[in-house]
Amino acid sequence: MARLPISFEEIAEKFGPHLNYDPPGGWQGRGEPEKLVKTHCCFCGQQCGIQLKVLDNKVIGFEPWEEFPFNRGKLCPKGVKRYMQGSHPDRLLEPLKRVEGIGFVPISWEEAFSTTVAEIKRIQERYGKNAVALLSGVSLTNEKSYLVGKFARLGLQTQELDYNGRLCMVSAGAGNKKAFGIDRAANYWQDILSAEVILCAGTNVAECSPITTDYIWRARDKGAKLIMIDPRVTPLARTCDLHLPVKPGTDSALMTGILRVLIEEGYVNDAFVAEYTSGWEETKASALSMSLEEASRISGVQVEDIQRAGRMWGQAKTSFLLHARGIEHHTKGVDNVLSCINLVLATGRIGRPGCGYGTITGQGNGQGGREHGHKCDQLPGNRDITNPEHRAYIADVWGIPESEMPGKGHTAQEIMNMIHEGEIKALVSICFNPVVSLPDSNFTREALSKLEHYTAIDFFLSETAYHADIVLAGSLHEEEEGTSTSAEGRVIRIRKAVDPPGNAKADTEIFLELARRLGRGKYFDYADSEAIFNELRVASKGGTADYYGITYERIEQEMGVFWPCPEIGHPGTPRLFEDLKFKTPDGKAHFYPTPHRPSAEEPDEEYPILLTTGRVVTQYLSGTQTRRIGGLVDLCPEPYVEIHPTLAEQYGIQDKDWMKVESRRGCVVLQAKVVTTIRPDTIFIPYHWAGKKSANNLTVRALDPISKIPEFKRACVKIAKTEAPRST
Repeated sequence: MARLPISFEEIAEKFGPHLNYDPPGGWQGRGEPEKLVKTHCCFCGQQCGIQLKVLDNKVIGFEPWEEFPFNRGKLCPKGVKRYMQGSHPDRLLEPLKRVEGIGFVPISWEEAFSTTVAEIKRIQERYGKNAVALLSGVSLTNEKSYLVGKFARLGLQTQELDYNGRLCMVSAGAGNKKAFGIDRAANYWQDILSAEVILCAGTNVAECSPITTDYIWRARDKGAKLIMIDPRVTPLARTCDLHLPVKPGTDSALMTGILRVLIEEGYVNDAFVAEYTSGWEETKASALSMSLEEASRISGVQVEDIQRAGRMWGQAKTSFLLHARGIEHHTKGVDNVLSCINLVLATGRIGRPGCGYGTITGQGNGQGGREHGHKCDQLPGNRDITNPEHRAYIADVWGIPESEMPGKGHTAQEIMNMIHEGEIKALVSICFNPVVSLPDSNFTREALSKLEHYTAIDFFLSETAYHADIVLAGSLHEEEEGTSTSAEGRVIRIRKAVDPPGNAKADTEIFLELARRLGRGKYFDYADSEAIFNELRVASKGGTADYYGITYERIEQEMGVFWPCPEIGHPGTPRLFEDLKFKTPDGKAHFYPTPHRPSAEEPDEEYPILLTTGRVVTQYLSGTQTRRIGGLVDLCPEPYVEIHPTLAEQYGIQDKDWMKVESRRGCVVLQAKVVTTIRPDTIFIPYHWAGKKSANNLTVRALDPISKIPEFKRACVKIAKTEAPRST
């Protein structure tokens, strides 16, 4: 059973997170590097270029990579410190097994592999192939993402596979595919510089995508106007031209109101709409059915500001719209995305310089990771696993009959629900920390306690891996060759700088060995990562995410290649839709009506306050990596509750007071941060922390019906002033 073998605190005392401040050799004695390795940051989807300094098989520092075109040497606080993971004292150096009453003890790789494989076989023989699930992460390279998808379907022979990108980009991806027939930002970021108006919806750009801030600043230096839509006045919003403080969960109502302004005041590009789009009349009728007063009542944004936003957007000759999780982490996340796309299409500003649309990818390989097969409903090349032609093509690439290809499985939260219900008995995970990152953390912990077997692959012992039976010590970003795909759709090279330390193994090696021991090794005969990439190229050929014309050599020579790139001689595609031909069946871009519908929870007398969650600049996702780096933790040591002075006064709360926040699912006790930069009906908690400090103790497991993304950005809570917890 996957209950903790000893207490949470006892495991954390041994395995961390512990704070480390010094690089290998210390700040003064680390010496000169033997080599500089040009690669990329391991954190967010911007994938900034960086040079790692290597000495004695250790990364001892970094240098800016000023020639790389995206970030030109600039890095955020996380990028500056990213190199301090490889030699961290918490690093897993050998496989582990749980021992009741003792914790985790080192074992040989033979015991680790044989135990894992024996348990998989036992459980599948007793309960069926789909009783084993695999949960993956999009911090993995394209090669490993492809390998994980293939391993689940051919190695484990299960349909139950999904990834933590389900918590990130799937609403954006689903919306893009519905409207455009392709899941990628429509433009590279260079087009931001030529935009007259930039609209950012649900994205704290300065903290979550800091280098994108530089593009927006440079555009503003040239005269661009900036509209920010967010319940909080985030750093970039402090100097914007128009801030729309939308109530969490009401984005589509606001966007529909803006669309109504475009219609009523004559800003719609009728010629573009008539020739290159479909669904306009239905969308127009839906927009006109909601008055601006109703849009204002629902969204909490004044009518005058809705009108001003519509006029700013409508009057511009060029424009760029960016959105992120703030509009996507909802039970109507796909609708919110489509409501943004409607504004872009109504004005016809797409497919040309300075005119575009982008979804800001959150995770390191959130773009490439959702293209090549470790989603439950997807095959490589962004193919549909339920499409007979797509299945037949990939089956042929993999050398199996189509009938042996598993079908569509369940999404990440659904898999956890199935574990809780006893339908899934065993779990393998890699680089996914659902105890921290899934909603309703108490439910997730309960679910993990019901597993008959759990093997975790990771380089640190995450809070989820605390529940594992076997832990396989895997590899960091810089310990294998590979590729990644940035938020722009630029395929880039991840270069191996060092070997995994101690007795840890490369992730690829782990999966190949597991496949061999499961008797499926003939499908996984790869000499190296480039061989996997070359198979990926073939598997993607003809799909919407076509990498066939991209090679390691080209990526290195050109500092990245934008997909789609269908042939070796093809230049790549930095800007989509220049020919105004879309990847939909009819070749047109599609409008969709997005009438407002309620969220999963509405405020009531018992839980009257809205909670929204998000990031801070110094932490990354579940914090498995960044909560171990002292220089980052010191900048924001603990989570907190942002609360408006008006709301704080109602509850007798002052700045730095301790307050209890409670939902129908759980509670946290954190210190108040009283600020004027948040709506008076809303509180904000950053989500990077675990255990009693986790914001996801509060969030709801409600899902978008299309993307199956959880509603992280809205839950209903009650608050009270309280005493400091005994242990913080």
